[in-house]
Amino acid sequence: MNDVASGAVAERPCDAMLLETVRHRVEAAGTSFYWAMRLLPKHRRNAMYAVYAFCREVDDIVDSERPVEYKIAALAAWREEIDALYAGHPSHVVAKALSKPAVRYDLCRRDFLAIIDGMEMDARADIRAPDLAMLDLYCARVASSVGHLSVHVFGDPSDAAHAVADSLGRALQLTNILRDLHEDAGRGRLYLPREILELHGIRGTDPKPVLGHPALPAVCREVAAIAEEHFQSSVRAMESCSRRAMRPAAVMAAIYHATLSALLRSEWRDPATRVSVSKPLKLWLVLRHGLV
Repeated sequence: MNDVASGAVAERPCDAMLLETVRHRVEAAGTSFYWAMRLLPKHRRNAMYAVYAFCREVDDIVDSERPVEYKIAALAAWREEIDALYAGHPSHVVAKALSKPAVRYDLCRRDFLAIIDGMEMDARADIRAPDLAMLDLYCARVASSVGHLSVHVFGDPSDAAHAVADSLGRALQLTNILRDLHEDAGRGRLYLPREILELHGIRGTDPKPVLGHPALPAVCREVAAIAEEHFQSSVRAMESCSRRAMRPAAVMAAIYHATLSALLRSEWRDPATRVSVSKPLKLWLVLRHGLV
């Protein structure tokens, strides 16, 4: 179904209620994601809101204070819900909101399940100083898999767009890790890779002492360099994509790259101080990368 035809289909009252529920969840989060998704036609935007709401659902399970057994069971219930989604009878409000997008945009079940796999890595035990291979797998599951779903909704399911998803997803997640060091430490997590920590003389994995170590900025700069490589790979892959379809991805890349630059300027002197991009700069980046 083309954009005009699908956008012209009247929404039933129950559909409208679902969409409104999901939209409120996204807007309440107040993320950079919201800015980028505003560039999409309404039906694609609603589909992305549903994808984002799914990600919030499973992420909230992992970040809750509930016991590990509860988290594993709740994630298992979401695996069953994804199976129900693809069997045509979902029951959760967010899964229902995904029903039409999953068919219309050919969303892959394996990407939803990969996201749950990534959340389960967090749920089973607090991740502390994973090796580089585990960190990369984690980023692929919790971020690149979202990208694979996203490019289908954007309207470019090409190999190049999926290459953007692979690289940009990792870049965004590593930027999140570098931005959220203090918040993650409060949950007992430390995503900085063991090899780089040890290279700079940091042997422990207790998050709070690591964040107070004088070598922390050097570690973060190396992780930032890995993120930068992924950003550049995504830029190269983007050149072979539909510019119009991938505008939201370009905006997300620009906002997160600006965040990474701000983090580098901060030199991680105080990890407790959250670094962010101002609303005027976000708006300028949206205009520059989303409307050209």
